[in-house]
Amino acid sequence: MNAPETLPVGEDATHDETANAEQSEESGRRALTRREQKEAYENNKLFKRIARQVGQAIGDYNMIENGDKVMVCLSGGKDSYAMLDVLLRLRERAPIDFDIVAVNLDQKQPGFPEHVLPEYLDRVGVPYHIENQDTYSIVKRLVPEGKTTCSLCSRLRRGILYRVAGELGATKIALGHHRDDILQTLLLNLFYGGKLKGMPPKLQSDDGKNVVIRPLAYVKETDLEKYAELREFPIIPCNLCGSQPNLKRAEMKALIREWDKRFPGRVENMFNALGNVVPSHLMDTKLFNFADLRATGVGDPAGDIAFDEEPCSTDPAPADGTTIKFTPFDDL
Repeated sequence: MNAPETLPVGEDATHDETANAEQSEESGRRALTRREQKEAYENNKLFKRIARQVGQAIGDYNMIENGDKVMVCLSGGKDSYAMLDVLLRLRERAPIDFDIVAVNLDQKQPGFPEHVLPEYLDRVGVPYHIENQDTYSIVKRLVPEGKTTCSLCSRLRRGILYRVAGELGATKIALGHHRDDILQTLLLNLFYGGKLKGMPPKLQSDDGKNVVIRPLAYVKETDLEKYAELREFPIIPCNLCGSQPNLKRAEMKALIREWDKRFPGRVENMFNALGNVVPSHLMDTKLFNFADLRATGVGDPAGDIAFDEEPCSTDPAPADGTTIKFTPFDDL
């Protein structure tokens, strides 16, 4: 009787190894697909959040109206790229008609890659204008070495952009400042300017001829960083002011990020406070007529509760477990 045929031991092992490898490869493909699906889901959530916040800001402050021509100021940084990208995508389903023209001011900084923005804008298919003005040499000539160039650079840039807006027939000038920029400005004015002044989402320009809007006013900078990475914008670094060390604005940025990490909710409360101002509880006589204030005998639910003790803090405990000690008022 013939013995049953069997695979040689070596061939049997090879068969098992092949099967295991195929199973492992299939599992890897499934895991990769799940990861890709999750990434796609998160990326879609990110865009929807940014688009919702931009749309809300536009609606809250009536930033863009039917028939507007919006001049989007494009620097080559993440914020202005994101602003242009989101506005173009929102326009596709907006209930109003408006035009967009992208404008870049080439300040003739050494090493500035002049081809990057035109190539990107050609690819996107948006009308654009490149304004060539050598403000770099002016700033370097007038500002002493070691001093910050931001103030002079901003004034020069602002004047040029206002002029270009008029030449292009733009009815709105869109700037890429975001929520964190607004809070940084608030703290800078508070700490160094002695003012409760932020950065408005919409304003009339100082020449009275233009309306400036900030569609990213509600958007967090960290979301814009993620979005820029996702969309792979060709970022152009600023070598004039962005590389200056010890800028006060950089200090405010670090402070806000530290608060956001250690005290969840604090930064959101600060931002919400900008839209919830009570002039009667501040000290500006130009905003509230304290001089003529008299007791009317009529109760005011929003009035001051002068003898009620306010809590020292409504902040949650620090995320890192740090203990906060409050100094009693009697000891101040």
